[in-house]
Amino acid sequence: MRFDEEDDNGTRPFQNPFPKKRFGQHFLADKNLIRKIVASAGVAPGDRVLEIGPGRGALTEGLIEAGAQVTAIEVDRDLSRLLKERFPDDSTLKVIEADALKVSYAELSKAEGHRFKLVANLPYNISGPILARFLKEREAFTIMVLMFQKEVAERIASQPGTKSYGVLSVLSQAYTDVKIEFQVSRNLFSPRPKVDSSVVSFRVLDRPRVDIEDEAFFKTVVKSAFGTRRKTLLNSLKTLGFGKEGLIRALEEAGVDPGRRGETLSLDEFGALAKALSKLTL
Repeated sequence: MRFDEEDDNGTRPFQNPFPKKRFGQHFLADKNLIRKIVASAGVAPGDRVLEIGPGRGALTEGLIEAGAQVTAIEVDRDLSRLLKERFPDDSTLKVIEADALKVSYAELSKAEGHRFKLVANLPYNISGPILARFLKEREAFTIMVLMFQKEVAERIASQPGTKSYGVLSVLSQAYTDVKIEFQVSRNLFSPRPKVDSSVVSFRVLDRPRVDIEDEAFFKTVVKSAFGTRRKTLLNSLKTLGFGKEGLIRALEEAGVDPGRRGETLSLDEFGALAKALSKLTL
């Protein structure tokens, strides 16, 4: 019997829908792993937790058992229905059927009247864009504990001068304290993915780690610096639309050699560079 079929009494049985490739679904089931994720988020009785992509509810159950009140965002209609059947108590779980990439987390937090602890086993195919959205709307969260493909997690936590250092590294570390909590074997998922994963915690800072006057412009500068990794900053930053003389002047003001490459800049240097470049727009 399929999940959406009714039995002879006209009621739907408690069944697990099959994973859907278009949603990048890989379900967790390992109890020990779930306990480690819940502990990494420091979930305690009364905490308000936002879970993205709860799937069949294994992690949801762990969060509720820890005493959390969970708001879950699930795009899959079948899974949304399953969650409501599995956890019928509205005081412990609220399910929002929506695309996580289209939700305004700042508005949700404001409507609920509190900030969330964010916990999620993210689909690999949206991990980069959705992390960028979380960082942009970070005022909605106190901590984010997210699972990524291992390679992505290493990129997020990497330092200047390394091959994996990039846009996600700079933006994540500018606004949060980033820590790779532990590794997760691909064998703990169903269906089994082709790669291992890592759980990463992001503790949201009260203010950015560096002085950032315009967050949108700062992000644009960072993306431009990494846009062509083999080119020098002087050449990479031309995509911003400034002339060569202006770029040289801004780089000198920021104390950055025009011959350097974006992957060598520290957070402080990116902050100084964005500030110097912003003067060219005045």
